[in-house]
Formats: sequence, structure tokens, C-alpha cells
Amino acid sequence: MSKIICSALSFSWSDGTPVFTDLSFTVGTGRTGLVAPNGAGKSTLLRLIAGEYEPLGGSVSVDGVLGYLPQTLPLAGEPTVAQVLEIAPVIHALRAIESGDASEEHFTVIGNDWDIEERARAELDRLGLGGVDLDRTIGTLSGGQIMSLGLAAQLLKQPDVLLLDEPTNNLDRDARRRLYDVLGDWKGCLLLVSHDRTLLDRMDRIAELDHGEIRFYGGNFAEYEAAKQSAREVAEKNLRSAEQELKREKRELQQARERAARRASTGARTNADIPRIIKGGLQRRAQESAGKANTMHSQRLDVAKAKVDEADRALREDQTIALSLPDTTVPAGRTVFHGQRMQVRSLFAGDGIDLSIRGPERIALTGANGVGKSTLLQLIAGLQPPDSGLMTRADGRVAYLSQKLDLLDLDRSTMENLESAAPHLPLSDKMNLLARFLFRGDRAKLPVSVLSGGERLRATLLCVLCAEPAPQLLLLDEPTNNLDLTSVEQLTSALNAYQGAFVIVSHDDRFLADVGVNRRLELANGTLTEI
Repeated sequence: MSKIICSALSFSWSDGTPVFTDLSFTVGTGRTGLVAPNGAGKSTLLRLIAGEYEPLGGSVSVDGVLGYLPQTLPLAGEPTVAQVLEIAPVIHALRAIESGDASEEHFTVIGNDWDIEERARAELDRLGLGGVDLDRTIGTLSGGQIMSLGLAAQLLKQPDVLLLDEPTNNLDRDARRRLYDVLGDWKGCLLLVSHDRTLLDRMDRIAELDHGEIRFYGGNFAEYEAAKQSAREVAEKNLRSAEQELKREKRELQQARERAARRASTGARTNADIPRIIKGGLQRRAQESAGKANTMHSQRLDVAKAKVDEADRALREDQTIALSLPDTTVPAGRTVFHGQRMQVRSLFAGDGIDLSIRGPERIALTGANGVGKSTLLQLIAGLQPPDSGLMTRADGRVAYLSQKLDLLDLDRSTMENLESAAPHLPLSDKMNLLARFLFRGDRAKLPVSVLSGGERLRATLLCVLCAEPAPQLLLLDEPTNNLDLTSVEQLTSALNAYQGAFVIVSHDDRFLADVGVNRRLELANGTLTEI
């Protein structure tokens, strides 16, 4: 049976920062999704299993042939498709023999792979690359096609164990569906890292990497979420119970001290005529008794405080964004954007495309990679002038979030960027908004350049959604790319609080459903159509 076994695995970065300490787990046959926040070590763990990193301690063993697809293919120069598939020498030998060269070295190179070209074309066809020639250089392929090509290369190895790191990154909807089908047929051991919840819902189990430990949950991602929610409800109940116990212990300690004080006062009056030596003994015994009672109650109070701290820690990592954005409201009948016969670089068919956005519409803009979706967003935002056509925008701010999240001043803090975006907002309101977007204490004062991807997204959303004036049209280009699951949930919360119109380019169907998309447009063959 194909499986991965990690025993007492330890790994640290070159500066001594620990990533894993004595991590042990086994992944057997079946499809396992590995989830954790960005920076927790998911990709590092895959690289350790793949042998790209050497552990400082412990061991990794893989039963069977291993295939590994990283987020970014390690490609040098301009290799051909055949070179990426690692079959170029065999193809060369086959063609040499076909041309009459029967050198023994060609037969040695081919081995048992006489059908390698047919198998390669079959894998390419499964992944939507059937029309791609083996001699084609990858510089002519899109990012999504390169990712699919990388997967085809691993599948050609006929691996028993397959590691995939964010395999749906850069894939359009059709390419994602083909990937889902391929993995649905998988019979070996699969361990994948992904923030694609549709893909994670096709897993047999979920492995959660948390603070250097792995916990396994049977079932798909939806069942994992249900289990986590149940655990959270238990943690909330435990916290309430611990807080009540703490209040009770504080009350009993205060009452015990008051009783001891009353007894001491009464004893002093009662023992006024008792000889001094006897009185001293009585006082010592009374003090010892009171001290023991005080110690007992103090210990119980410490235990109660510890229970509160433990229960609170179970909930402290709640990363939910909760806010209200009334200033972003757009009246239902208002046209916020209207474009007629828009054309740029002959990208669109005929005289160009038409588009109207009215009221608080929530629009999903879909289409294959490279058809012009990002260009259309830039036209709507006014960042790309049309070569021809007419465009009108209603009064009100239009905000555009590119894939690069490059709206903020990287050298300034989140607080300073917010001050620039909303200069008239009272300081108390700014601090409240920072907290609602989970920037508390020193995190709000750090330069944006040192923030994680998820933090930078939150900082950008904060400064865009809470700006003066508030945006009434929001344009987002692949906003979930490279985000961890927590960040996707935070983005979803923020967009559900937003009351204006938005247009989102995304291939993530689950995300689009969660943000309440009520209109879908598809850009294909230069034509924009309602779907």
C-alpha cells in the first residue's frame, strides 16, 4: 500500500527559526487535503517529503514512486513541452530510429517506453493540452497551461504517491474541472495543499497543520468545517463556564477574608481578659487557620484563572472580520457604469463590447485565461483608455484591486495608509476599524512591506472600503489567488458587508457563491455574454 511516513521530523530555517519539532504522522492511500494558514509550513512539509529539503532530525519514507508538483515549476531557459515532461531524450531516440539510425544507445534510452509519445499525448489531452505540440516552448503557454503541463509530467511517471502544492493556482474554470476529474480517478496516495474549497470537498480526509502538529479529520472539507464549528461551540461553552467559576471563586475568596476579619475582631474583644501567653497562642492558631483558608481559596482562584486562560486560548485565534459599511450603499436604480462599443487593441469582437452596471449588482466576470478579463476591469476603472467606444461613470469612487495588491504605500504602516485614505475620520474610529480588520497593537504600526499576504489583503480592504469617499463600485481581479483559507473567509466577510456594486474576476465557484454573486458574465471569443 502506497503511503508517506514521517517520524519525529524536525526542521528549522538557517537563522534557527523552528518550523517542525518531532512531527510524526502517516498518510495512506486516498486523497488527503493539507490545510493551514500561510506561513505554517505546508509547502515546506511537501518539500521535505519530496526530498528537496533535508530534515534536521527524524526521517521521511515514501512507499512507491513519488510525483511532486510545486507551486512554481523550477524551469530554466525556454524548455520545450517534451523537456518539461522529461521525455525529450526518449522522443529523440524514437525519431532517430524512425529515420534509420539503429544505434544501440537509442534502444537503451527508450527502454520500455516505446509508447511514451502516445501516453504523453493522452495525459496532455486529459488536461486540456491536446493541441500543444511536444516541440513547443513553454514561453508560448499561459500560466495555467504551464501548471497543467507540470501535472501531466508527474502523471506520466505513474506515481504511487503524488504531492501537489496549490495545483489550481492560475487555472481557469475548465482547467480546474479537468483537474478535479483527474484527481477523482486517483487510486494511490495523494497529499495536496490547496485553498480551493471545491477541490478540498473532493478529498477523503483533511489534515490540519496547526502550531507544528497535524490533526486528521475524516471526510471532506465541508465535514472538516462542521467538526471545527462544533469544537468552537464547545470551546465557547467551556469559556463561559470557566468565567462563571472564576467569578464564584473570587466571590468566595472575598467572603472568606471578610469572615476571617470578623472572627479576628470578635476574638480580640472576647479574649481581652485572657492571659497574654494564652491569648498569643489563640491568635497564632486563628491566623494559621485564616491563612490556610486564604491559601486554599487563592489556589482555587488560580485554577479558575488557568481554566479561563485555557478556554480563551481555544478561541483567541478567531480571525473573523465583522463590520458595517453603510457609506458604500448604492440605490437600486442607479447606473454606476455604462460602456458602449468598447474596444482596445482589437481584443474584443466586431465594434467592441457593451456593459452596464446598475445599483448594488454583484457581478462575476468569467472566461478562459488570456481573453481580456483584466483589461476589461481596467477599462471600467479608467486605468486603461479605450481605443474606441463611449464610457460613463456615475459620481462616486471606483476602487480597483489588482492581483498584485499594489494600492498601498509599502513603506508606511497600515495605520498611516488608513490616515491617508480617510483623513477626516476620528482617531477612535480609525482604531476601531483597525481592530475590526484584526490589526491590533504593534501590527498596525508595521510597514505594509513586511506584512504577510493575508495581512496585506486585509490592510488593502480596510483602506479601500473605509476610504473617504467610500467606493460605490469595486473591481477585484482574482482576489483569492495565493490566499490561505482564513484570508479567503476574511475577504468574504468584508465583501458581504460591502453594499455597493462589484465586479469580480475569479475561477473559484465556491467563493463567488459565498459573496452573493447575482449576475454572471462570460468573456469568450471577444464577446461578453450573460450566463
